[in-house]
Amino acid sequence: MQKKLFGRTGLELSILGFGCMRLPVSDPRDPAAIDYPQASAMLWRAVEAGVNYVDTAWPYHSASRAAPGASETFVAQALKGVENIRLATKLPTWLVETRADMHKYLDLQLKRLNTGRIDFYLAHNLNSMVWPKMKELKVREFLAEAASDGRIGWAGFSFHDSYALFEEIVTGYDWDFAQIQYNYLDEHYQAGRRGVELAAGKGLGLIVMEPLRGGFLIRHMPEDMRKILAAARPDWSLADWGLRWLWNQPELGVVLSGMSEMSQVTENLAIAAAAGPLGGEEIAALARVGDLFKQRIKVGCTACGYCLPCPHGVAIPKILGYYNDYHLMDAEEVRERAKFFAKVQIAPDEGARHCAQCRECEEKCPQRLPVSEAMALAARLFS
Repeated sequence: MQKKLFGRTGLELSILGFGCMRLPVSDPRDPAAIDYPQASAMLWRAVEAGVNYVDTAWPYHSASRAAPGASETFVAQALKGVENIRLATKLPTWLVETRADMHKYLDLQLKRLNTGRIDFYLAHNLNSMVWPKMKELKVREFLAEAASDGRIGWAGFSFHDSYALFEEIVTGYDWDFAQIQYNYLDEHYQAGRRGVELAAGKGLGLIVMEPLRGGFLIRHMPEDMRKILAAARPDWSLADWGLRWLWNQPELGVVLSGMSEMSQVTENLAIAAAAGPLGGEEIAALARVGDLFKQRIKVGCTACGYCLPCPHGVAIPKILGYYNDYHLMDAEEVRERAKFFAKVQIAPDEGARHCAQCRECEEKCPQRLPVSEAMALAARLFS
């Protein structure tokens, strides 16, 4: 397994990380029913091949984001006695009401993981809804305290929101690392390429989640795009394209893969072992695929933020992002995913239904996009 130095930590981490959010389950109706024999075999296969970064979180494999999931306790059991593994988990920021809550959840997670120290601890899913409270409660000071008393090693955050918020978080506080959604479809979405360059320039280690967009870049890739990639490299799978595109960027550290069956582990390990620089033909093929995806975008919003603040509090760029996501691929699973994220990432008082059709945003938009029309459509779609 290839490894590289991770940010300013001085650690060598495997370029492939094992994400424990989509482990196999014995009962598809119960997310907590992790298939321990199969999931353990998958994790051990990865560890034996050199994967040394394992990622979990408080709500993974839970029926509710409020309840602790089964993922952390699975990791504790599966990795019992294993050394030289860097363990990552996350503070459930949406449940935190006081500074004492931060300590409470961290201490509970230490017990659930059966460890005295969590190597990489993240403020989970910083976005416009939770960041004001985290800032008020001084989450970065809490993480510094936890590092100084030895409960955690390095402090970071995971992120799903606009570049502007990412810039505020990265430049205003001293972090060790950041975890972002990033893939060849999302190169300019959320933190995006600008965020990668900003964080890397400040010495942060970068962890990539959703490298294959939750598997959608494999399961739901339109046929015309599949043919372009197959013509360029018939020996590569769609997973090859997604992972190799990321490993072609030196700023990136660990690429997290949420694997749910042994065949995915085997394939990802093989890709990680063979990864190298992309050639001109491969880069051109991905560019053509990117152009085809752009043609499916309904509203050409670049999330520049010039439309904000909306006088009625509408989260315009975020809503347009999920509205575009809904139309990217011809699959109900993709559409349901867009609706789910719109629900959990957009506050009720920021929703499209609050648009008053005043068109102030359209006057400020550099591209003169039909924002009001899109808000009416999004309101019906995400109601």
